[in-house]
Amino acid sequence: MTSAALEIPRVDLTAQWESLRPELDLAIERVLANGHYILGPEVEAFEAEFAAYCGAASCVATGSGTDALRLALIAYGIGPGDEVVTVSQTAVPTVAAVRSAGATPVLVDVDPYTYTMDPDRAASAVRTATRALLPVHLYGQCADMDPLRRLAERHGLRLVEDACQAHGATCRGVRAGSIGDAGCFSFYPTKNLGAYGDGGAVVTDDERLAERVRTLRNHGLTHDYVHESAAGNSRLDELQAAILRVKLAHLDDWNERRRVLAAAYAELLRDLPLALPRVADWGEHVFHLYVIRSPQRDELLSHLRENGVGAGIHYPIPAHRQPAFSDLPSGSSLAETDRATAELLSLPMYPELREDDLAHVAELIRAFFGS
Repeated sequence: MTSAALEIPRVDLTAQWESLRPELDLAIERVLANGHYILGPEVEAFEAEFAAYCGAASCVATGSGTDALRLALIAYGIGPGDEVVTVSQTAVPTVAAVRSAGATPVLVDVDPYTYTMDPDRAASAVRTATRALLPVHLYGQCADMDPLRRLAERHGLRLVEDACQAHGATCRGVRAGSIGDAGCFSFYPTKNLGAYGDGGAVVTDDERLAERVRTLRNHGLTHDYVHESAAGNSRLDELQAAILRVKLAHLDDWNERRRVLAAAYAELLRDLPLALPRVADWGEHVFHLYVIRSPQRDELLSHLRENGVGAGIHYPIPAHRQPAFSDLPSGSSLAETDRATAELLSLPMYPELREDDLAHVAELIRAFFGS
């Protein structure tokens, strides 16, 4: 028997807000009482705290994760005539950020188990015009960064991490964002560390890069009313910074809870005809999403939604099949990306998810397969 009235969302942001409400109220009140709303003490404090969390020397907060990627590339002088090797299996903003910096994204295929950049495919895509590698730490797991770092060093390339889904994840003991030359984060509300609006950050040990991004995010301003470039506006506001400071203190606990929930899913679904998330031996997963794989994905998705479960697809249309990017060159076959995007399904995953709700989701999946 199914329970159509039961509603289990893919993510429940209200539950998190309720658990943090007293802390968040105090933080918001602090900003309002201070009266400083743009590039003030909350942003400065958050930047220091998040840099320390990531193990990086500097953090520059931006208006979005997309802008973090775009500004990091521009700050490295990457633009028209340059190529950036990245993946097609990602959220569209990864590829859009490269193009908006003026560079050309060159798309390569992913590892069939982690869905992150295949280092061999990346190596085959490097050409004279290549200036950077842009691996994506997808679904909460880092790409295999050691071979990508060696590839970057061999060819004199910048290694920029898209860590927008990997707050707190590690690769061989090093936290996402501090593995490459720069790491870029999104604080979109559904992220493991999410604001109540848009936000992003660039973290780096390269202080020259950090200073350049600080200038670019604020109209190219270097001194009072002195603008060295015609840059735009991409500033994290004080209210969002204060909210993120509250949440950052809970991030490790939330990530551990996600791992507990992922282990529960794995146990309940282990004998079904599904491909479950594979945790690579090179790092610690933070399960931004819990993504399973099935050739019957669309039918399973309909079954779950008909029974009140907010499952979803990340991402149904890869970048190389998007109308906006149909003209992009590919640096390798993208067959694995096409296969994966036709079969991947995201189950409910958030720290406040109850075990009995998770068990109900698993029961529905078992029923679908007649188990």
